[in-house]
Amino acid sequence: MAKLISKTYGEALFELALEEEKEDLLMEEVEGLQKVLLENPEYGRFIHHPKVPMEEKVKTTENIFADRISKELVGFLTLIISKGRFGELDKILTYFLECCKAHKGIGVAYVTTPYALQEEKKNQIESKLLETTSYQKMEMHYDLNPALIGGMQIRIGDRVVDSSIQTKLNQLQKSLLKVQL
Repeated sequence: MAKLISKTYGEALFELALEEEKEDLLMEEVEGLQKVLLENPEYGRFIHHPKVPMEEKVKTTENIFADRISKELVGFLTLIISKGRFGELDKILTYFLECCKAHKGIGVAYVTTPYALQEEKKNQIESKLLETTSYQKMEMHYDLNPALIGGMQIRIGDRVVDSSIQTKLNQLQKSLLKVQL
């Protein structure tokens, strides 16, 4: 259900951005908004407080953000609050950013390795991903997980390439357990 909510509202914001030809502006504002909301959890507590009337939540939101972000994003934010979907806002905004990046040909890759990679190796991975995908640019995120032992895991959207030693050991164990003596 949560994924459906984030997709529905995220796509609506993306379509608005396309209609208004403000993809770049709204992308920048949404990234900033996510950062502000993360740094100010008291705003979220205010919005979720059951004793604060909905009108006050909407009015306060308009007052806080009116001079800082576009009227389209303020309107969208007040819509989310009035529909009781503020708890899903981060997922909605993330989905919107994914839509914008896909529209611009930017792929987002998450690379997990058991050790830190040198810049040269990072550049090789990025180049290989650009060659093997339809993206013109890659946004790379690197993470460490010593449990992988060796190799790496790469995730782009819902596609995963897992060449880690840990996964290969798990597959070997499963196949050995299937063998009947």
